[in-house]
Amino acid sequence: MPRPSLPRRRAAAVLAAGAALILALSACSPSSGTAGPSPAGTGSGLPDAHIHGLSVSSETGQVLLATHDGLFDVTKKPATKIGATNDLMGFTGGTDHGVLYASGHPGEGSGLPNPIGLIRSTDAGKTWEQLSRQGESDFHALTATKSGIVGYDGALRTSPDGKTWNTVAADFVPAVLAGNPTSDNVLATTPQGIRRSTDGGQTWTGADSGPVVQFAAFASPAEAVGVEPDGTVHYSADAGATWTQKGKIQDTVQAVAAVKRPDAKLAIWAATASGLLVSTDGGMTFRPANAS
Repeated sequence: MPRPSLPRRRAAAVLAAGAALILALSACSPSSGTAGPSPAGTGSGLPDAHIHGLSVSSETGQVLLATHDGLFDVTKKPATKIGATNDLMGFTGGTDHGVLYASGHPGEGSGLPNPIGLIRSTDAGKTWEQLSRQGESDFHALTATKSGIVGYDGALRTSPDGKTWNTVAADFVPAVLAGNPTSDNVLATTPQGIRRSTDGGQTWTGADSGPVVQFAAFASPAEAVGVEPDGTVHYSADAGATWTQKGKIQDTVQAVAAVKRPDAKLAIWAATASGLLVSTDGGMTFRPANAS
């Protein structure tokens, strides 16, 4: 049975957002070694490098940025570099505090192969171990789920342990893969709209409605946020099945993270061209993260 056609207004929005997302994807294709979103400008308070990922610890509040020039702790002023210099194209947190996964390319002085495949840190980025696919994979999209790892390196792949991989049949190219390490819900952002998985990335479904977002992040197994290419923010309480439009980020977004605060409220973080922003009212408004 053919899929029902989208309303005209919805179709126009999909085309506009999809065009912007295609541009973003073409700027950071699997064949490109160092391309990515626009770098943070000098004076932004963020590293002056391409930003590829953002992680916020719900336990300590530590904010980490994965960039073309390595990993930075931007909780500190000035931002402090952690560990070796590697171009961290893919980046995500694991189940346990301090566990991180990454992929990309070796930086100057690095002894890692190119591409670096999947690497893991158990000390919040100070040191890394090689897990698999060294010299084979540059995962530009990467996330962790309860069942393991989901990554995209030109093919969509899943792994239960970060070492053995299965290739998943997929008719989409994700800009971002968003998961939660305590559930098997995964979102993939694409120019055609959001794709959803409830089994750790093994099978996927599309949506005839909902926003076309470029960035997505889970704050809990059910709560997710999405940001359109123009900065419009959306919130989902059901793992991306339905969405509610919130506010708008008035800047070029480069990465997004979301956490549940100790008071059970939602906090949304966005790395932008002008600096790090945070929302503590569910995405309605954003302020500089270092503001009082």
